[in-house]
Amino acid sequence: MLLKAVRIDHFKHILDSTLVEIQPDITCLVGKNESGKTAFLEALRRLKPAQGNVDFSISKHYPAWLEKMHKRQGKILEQSTPIQVVFELSDADVAAVEGIFGKGVLKSRVFSLARGYDNHYTHAFEADEAVAVANAAALIDLPRKVSAAIATVKSFGDLRKTLSAAAEKDREDAQIQTACQALEEKISEIVPADSNFMMSFGNFLFARVPKFFFYADYSRLPSKVRIRELLEADAEKLDAEMQTALSLLKLAGSDRDYLLAPDYETRKRELENVANVISQDVLQYWTTNTDLRVLIDISQKTEELPNGNHAVHDEMHVRMYDNRHMLSLPFDERSSGFQWFFSFLAAFSRYENDDTPVIILLDEPALGLHAKAQKDFLRFIEERLARRCQVIYTTHSPFMIQPDHLERARLVEDKGRDTGSVTTSDVLTTDRDTLFPLQAALGYDIAQHLFIGKDNLVVEGPSDFLFMQTISAGLIEAGREGLNSRWSILPLGGADVIPAFVALLGNHLDVTVVVDSRKEGHQKLTSLAKAGFLAEKRIITIGEIANGSMADIEDLFAKEDYVALYNAAFSKKINAAHLMGADPIVKQIARSEGIKSFDHNAPAEVLLRERAQRVAALSAKTLNAFEALFSRINGTLAQR
Repeated sequence: MLLKAVRIDHFKHILDSTLVEIQPDITCLVGKNESGKTAFLEALRRLKPAQGNVDFSISKHYPAWLEKMHKRQGKILEQSTPIQVVFELSDADVAAVEGIFGKGVLKSRVFSLARGYDNHYTHAFEADEAVAVANAAALIDLPRKVSAAIATVKSFGDLRKTLSAAAEKDREDAQIQTACQALEEKISEIVPADSNFMMSFGNFLFARVPKFFFYADYSRLPSKVRIRELLEADAEKLDAEMQTALSLLKLAGSDRDYLLAPDYETRKRELENVANVISQDVLQYWTTNTDLRVLIDISQKTEELPNGNHAVHDEMHVRMYDNRHMLSLPFDERSSGFQWFFSFLAAFSRYENDDTPVIILLDEPALGLHAKAQKDFLRFIEERLARRCQVIYTTHSPFMIQPDHLERARLVEDKGRDTGSVTTSDVLTTDRDTLFPLQAALGYDIAQHLFIGKDNLVVEGPSDFLFMQTISAGLIEAGREGLNSRWSILPLGGADVIPAFVALLGNHLDVTVVVDSRKEGHQKLTSLAKAGFLAEKRIITIGEIANGSMADIEDLFAKEDYVALYNAAFSKKINAAHLMGADPIVKQIARSEGIKSFDHNAPAEVLLRERAQRVAALSAKTLNAFEALFSRINGTLAQR
C-alpha cells in the first residue's frame, strides 16, 4: 500500500495538522526545533508500529493545556482519533483482495485507517458485499433450487440463513446437503462465523498495511552485547538499542545455531561474516573515511549467580579498525555521527531483504554528520531506502534537503497554543526562520553549480526556473527533448541582475541567458556580448519562441493552460476566453482582475507541487513551445 495522506489531531502540540500529502518515495519535514516535526512522526508510528507495542496515552500525548478543559466540557477524550491516514492500494493489494473476495468487490483503491486514544482502530473503504456473495456462490456447483433461493441475497449473514433454511427444508436431499455444506465452508473462509463482511474485509486490508519503522538518535548500537540473552529475548520487548543489536546479529542471514555454537571458531567466523557485510555497506556510503572496517569479537564473562553458581556469557564487542591511523577503537568511542550512521545501517538491514511492508520514519537523521556525509546519507536514502519503501524524515539542516526535489518538502511551524503545530507545503504561509533551511539549500546548490558547473543557464527568477525544470522533466519522461543534463539553472532574481552577473563571471563560465522580451534589459546584454563577455547567440528571448515582441515565460503556455495554474494558485475562476489584448498574459490577467500585478511564483509552485497531473494536462501547444525553447537553449552548448 502507498501512504497518500496523514492527519494528526490533538497529539502533543499538534491540534490539527489538516490533511498532509505524503510523497510516493521521500517526504521531508522541515522546521525549527520544537516545531512539531518529531511529534508528527511519533503519532504516525503509533498507527502500526514495527518495534514493540507503542500505544497512545491521553495522559502523555493529549495537549496538556487542553486536557482538563475538554474533560470539563464533557468531551470523551478516548474517542478522539490522534492519527488518521489514507492509503492507496497497489496492484498486489487488489490481486490479493480478488484472490479472497473475487473480482468486482473493491470499488475504490482508497483505504482510510485511524487509531484512537482508546487504541482501537476504525477503517473506511468502498466494497460491494453483494458482489462478494455472488462470487462466493459461483465457486460452488449449486443445485438449481439452492441457486434460486440465494439469487436475491446481498449479505453473507442472509446467505448463511438462506442456506440453513434450504438445508433444513431438504434434509433428505444429499446433493443439496453437500452443496450447502461446501458453500458454508467457503463462506467461513471469507467471513468467519463470529465476524461480518465489513469487519473481515477491513481486517484483511489492515493486515497488508505497512508497519512504521521509527529510528531516532537513541536507537544507537551498544558496543557490547550478550549474544545468547539477545537471541533468546522476546524481540517485541527489546528497547531501541537492543533492537538495533539484534538486527546486526541477523545481518547477512546469520545462522542462530552458529552464533550459539559451543565451538569458538564457528561463532567467530559467523560474526566475521556479519562484520564483512556491514563494512561493505559502511564504505559504500561513508566517504568521509574509507579506511575504516568493522571488527566484531567475542569474549566470555563469568557472572556469579545468587545461588553461588556461575554463568558464562558470550559477549559480542563491536570495534572499528582505522587503517589510516593503524588502530582500533570501541564502537562507542567513534564520532557520534559515525555511530548513528553505522547503527542505522544495522537497524535497517532487517527489512531490506524481506517483503515485510514497512514505511521508514527518521527523526533528525544524520544530524551529527559533516555536510558531505549528510549528502552521502541522502544518497543512501535515495538509492537504498526509497527503492524499498516510503521514507519520511525530519530535518532543520539545509544539507539534508534536495534542491532539485523541493516538492518533497513539508514545512512544520508551531503557531502557538491556539493553532498548534501546522504542516504545509505552502511557502507563502511560513515564517522566515522555518524557510531558512530551504533557502540555504537553494543558495548552496546555486553556489555549487555556479563555481563547479561548467554550463550555466541564467534565468530571471524562480518562476522561470520552476516552469523550465518541471516541464523539461515531463518532456524527457515522454521521450521528447528537454534541457540537457549539462545545464545548471541559475535564477538570479530579476532581469536587472543578469548584466552584472555576466559582466562579473561571463569570461570564466559558459553562460546562456534566457530573458523576457523587454527592450530595456537587452541593450546591456547586447553591449556585453559585443565586448566579448557573451556570445550573442547565447542571449535567448522568450519572444523568439512565442513570436511576440513583448513576451514572458508565461506566454509559452496556451492561454487555457496558464489560466488553469493561476486559478489553482489563487482559488479563482477566470475564463481564459474572456481575457483580451495582445500584451503578455500576466498583464491580461491583472487587467481582468483589476489589480496591478500578482505573485508570478504561485502558479509555478502549483505546477511543481502537482507535477504529475499538471504536466500531463498541458496541451500540445504548450509542450511544443517549451520543447522549442529547450532545443534553442541546448543548441548553445559548447561542443566537447
